[in-house]
Parts: sequence; structure tokens; C-alpha cells
Amino acid sequence: MPVSPESFRELFGSFPAQVAIITAVGADGRPRGFTCTTTCAVSAAPPLLLICVDENSQTLPAILAGRGFVANVLAAPGEEASRIFAGKAGDKFDRVAWEPSRRAGGAPILTDVVLAYAECRVVQTVTAGDHRIIVGEVEGSAVFPREPLLYGKGEYHAWPVVPVAVGTGARAGA
Repeated sequence: MPVSPESFRELFGSFPAQVAIITAVGADGRPRGFTCTTTCAVSAAPPLLLICVDENSQTLPAILAGRGFVANVLAAPGEEASRIFAGKAGDKFDRVAWEPSRRAGGAPILTDVVLAYAECRVVQTVTAGDHRIIVGEVEGSAVFPREPLLYGKGEYHAWPVVPVAVGTGARAGA
């Protein structure tokens, strides 16, 4: 018997995850986006990544119609943007700085709050439960010298820079 949806959310909410805002442009030409903690590298050759999108997401039709999206991986200053894009407000893009992608059908790149971004072309979709797994080929990217934003246990965290002692003899599980 599988665990309950609540237990599943608690399980995956218990450890830190990167935070991204996935953006696309709908058939009506309007930008769409949502906050996502499910992005993953799939392959280096060809360069593929995956995202998971709720079937009820307002952004899913835009991703599928435009066949492209941008994965905006957030830097520590991106907490407010993450909260904005986690909601259903229609004015999300009025509240953040962005520029259109040249490689992902004009999908917004959130210039001021990203650690990195990947401009992707959709190459595969898979229905899995109440979500759609979307595999994108990375056709453009950039990385900036900023600290990552993490989310775990219901809270945002800036990447902790903690020195680790080397050669202390400590072992995992010891």
C-alpha cells in the first residue's frame, strides 16, 4: 500500500532542494511560470534536463504549445520571486525583471534573481500520476557568480558556506 500524499510531501519536503522558476510563452503570447523544486540533469550528450509539471498547472499548456521553456534556477535573492510564482496571481511577470529567451520561444529569463538558467526545447513528455515529466534539450545556458537558493522543511535557505575538516578520520555512519 503506497504512502499517503501528505506523507509523500513530508518525505520530499524534509531535505533541501534547489528552487527554479519554469517559464514559457502561451499560444496567446503571454508569459507563464511556476515555482518548481523538481529539475534534474538527465544526460550530458545530448544535454537534457527534466522538469515535473502538475497536470493542472496553467504553465503546462504554454510549455506544450511553444515546445520550449526556461528553467530559471534561483539565487539567494530569488526568495520573493519564488513566492510570487508559487501563487496563482496573473501579474507575476509585472513584479520581476525579465528578458525573452532567444532559444526557447521567448520564454522569460528572470535576469536579476537567477543563479543559472537553461533554455530548453521540449523533446519528450511522459505522464506520471498527476504530473507530466518534460524532458528538454538545453540549447542555451548561463551561470552567474551568486549563491543558490534552497528550499526544505517548509523554509527557504541560502546556501551555507561551511568549511569541512578534511582528514579527521570521521566516517559516515561511524
